[in-house]
Amino acid sequence: MTFTLRVPEPRDAAEIAALHVATWRETYTHLLPAGFFDDDFVQGRQSMWTRILGDPRDEWRVWIAESEGRIIGFATSGPGQEFEGAPPPCERQLYMLYVAAADHGGGAGQSLLDAVLDEGPAVLWVAKQNPRAIAFYRRNGFDFDGAEQTDPMVPSIIDVRMLR
Repeated sequence: MTFTLRVPEPRDAAEIAALHVATWRETYTHLLPAGFFDDDFVQGRQSMWTRILGDPRDEWRVWIAESEGRIIGFATSGPGQEFEGAPPPCERQLYMLYVAAADHGGGAGQSLLDAVLDEGPAVLWVAKQNPRAIAFYRRNGFDFDGAEQTDPMVPSIIDVRMLR
């Protein structure tokens, strides 16, 4: 598969939001209650991406992968966050990395990861119930550090922290 990477522009917000919702449906539908992907969820993603792309910040890296004129993946990283009052274990954190299921295995995920993270130390949270993503991150030098959390809005998904 041929794809290109670029920094997104504000005009890309709606397409990225739609992909964000689609990748969550592909990945997490079996873990979420019926009706989770309601209009509020979709609108929330559209608002989030409009805000992110409308107010870019130097400490954040946002990249998209495109193939044949459509966005097939996106990734974001930024400053590490505290967890349970402790300082972040690394200065850089991967916040999102999603590629459409139809485009898995074509290298877009790896290229996006490389675009938003340096080769140095980094931290990320991944759904414990997502073995494909966990295997991908392990291939990239990440390993579990024992920290877990759940989002009160999505208590059926347990996030585990990985470091490299």
